[in-house]
Amino acid sequence: MNITERFMQYVQYNTQSGERSDTFPSTESQLAFGRVLADDLRAIGVQDVQQDTYGYVTGTIPATTDQALPVVGFLAHMDTAPDFTAGGVKPRLLDPYTGGDIVLNEEQQIITRVQDFPSLLNKVGKRLIVTDGTTLLGGDDKAGICIIFAMAEHLIAHPEIPHGKIRIAFTPDEEVGSGVDHFDVEAFGADYAYTIDGGGLGGIEYETFNAASAKVEVKGKSSHPGSGKGHMKHAAEIAMDFHHMLPAQEKAQYTEGYEGFIHLLYIGGSVEHTEMYYIIRDHDRALFEQKKALMQKTADLINEKYGAGTLELAVADSYYNMREKIEPHKEIVEQVCTVMRAMGIEPQIEAVRGGTDGSRLSFMGLPCPNLFTGSYEFHGRYEYVCVDEMEACAELLVRLVQYIGGKES
Repeated sequence: MNITERFMQYVQYNTQSGERSDTFPSTESQLAFGRVLADDLRAIGVQDVQQDTYGYVTGTIPATTDQALPVVGFLAHMDTAPDFTAGGVKPRLLDPYTGGDIVLNEEQQIITRVQDFPSLLNKVGKRLIVTDGTTLLGGDDKAGICIIFAMAEHLIAHPEIPHGKIRIAFTPDEEVGSGVDHFDVEAFGADYAYTIDGGGLGGIEYETFNAASAKVEVKGKSSHPGSGKGHMKHAAEIAMDFHHMLPAQEKAQYTEGYEGFIHLLYIGGSVEHTEMYYIIRDHDRALFEQKKALMQKTADLINEKYGAGTLELAVADSYYNMREKIEPHKEIVEQVCTVMRAMGIEPQIEAVRGGTDGSRLSFMGLPCPNLFTGSYEFHGRYEYVCVDEMEACAELLVRLVQYIGGKES
């Protein structure tokens, strides 16, 4: 099965994770998809394949040389984002993309317009996979999964390529920030690893946001609106008051580059009870802590205004900027750059305005930069992948392990 066929098949599995679930993984569909992946790994010859009780799927490609080489890991996540509908994905291959706007859904007039998505300008003549405009695609991160499969198939079919032991892992719940909550780094046994969870061609990321999530719960007092004067306590309006006390300039839609944000993901409730969920992000650790402190100060002001216990704020850190853990192992980034340039790809090293499982894994003792997948416009109806760039990443991984084998021998 080639990379396109595998991708077209895998994106049709709805593996959306759930932010408010109290299980791990957060959705049963991820466990089911993991079983498919485990079977498919065994079918192509990957060894020691297993899916544990938490849903992690792991496997091994044995070394083809007796040289003492580092064990290298490659990871991708199984879940798709909860931001947009993910059921009933209908992928469509444009072979090739001939330029111009892409009509995703003629009936509903859903169109990917080049003026809105300039990444399309350099994709003319390439093969693209798009949605029908009613769902996300799931390239984040099923493109990464398919790239790892393509690498594995090639290496297993060519045992003459010298390389050390390779470990593979597919993880759940990355999109909700808990993807490696139960990941056993010691059992995985890699010296370092790469997440295959990035964007466009040449992307290498080893600097991410510091990240936290926040839950706000507001307790009101309901009464008939005709006789509520003086004793009704409107939880939804208090929640809005809290939100509007936060600085507008630090909302996600007004930030870019190294600017952090406080982003409202969800608000829902009534007069009696209202909940809000936020994410907090900043590359700078001190500014990150300031944003969390600001939310607490705002909660305290609300409770002073409306009475103690009106608003409860719970903040939990999700991951930290991996840069401080990658810098002492910069060679694992430099060797990727060397191989890319040998392929004629110019490395694009940028601070990602997001995070990956690699953020937390790096702090768990497994240095783990992130590499491109050829995916674009994540988490929405306009998401697409470039097949040519997926293939380029698969080739990069093959050449990378071969380079490590030759460099270390």
